[in-house]
Amino acid sequence: MNNIKRLATLNRIRKFSYLMDSAFRLPGTKFRFGLDPIIGLVPGAGDLVDTAFSAYLIYLATRFNIPPKTLGKMIYNIGLEAVIGSVPLIGDIFDAFYKSNMRNLALLEAHLEAAEPELAEAAKTVPEAAMAVDS
Repeated sequence: MNNIKRLATLNRIRKFSYLMDSAFRLPGTKFRFGLDPIIGLVPGAGDLVDTAFSAYLIYLATRFNIPPKTLGKMIYNIGLEAVIGSVPLIGDIFDAFYKSNMRNLALLEAHLEAAEPELAEAAKTVPEAAMAVDS
């Protein structure tokens, strides 16, 4: 995969992570949440859909040859959110605060900084603010 496609994949991961974990702001506060806790309100199926979205993001991240230890941390983040998220109401509150997709994005970006600094540097030219949607 060439660098343009790799950057496009990284930006797709960033956008989906942001959408699932931080797309909306609670008015009058600095607290942000995404679609993850909202979808999770649907009993049973909501948590399954959330986990599927998160698994897709991990699938995309594997295209960057992440080491097994980092991949394990990513899977742990998703697994923890899936297990605790399945508890009614408490799980949805946990989903809003834990933000597993943003945690996994940080792990991926740390890997890129260490393993592929030129790609990480090129990725910085795309401002993250361009993805932000204040509500």
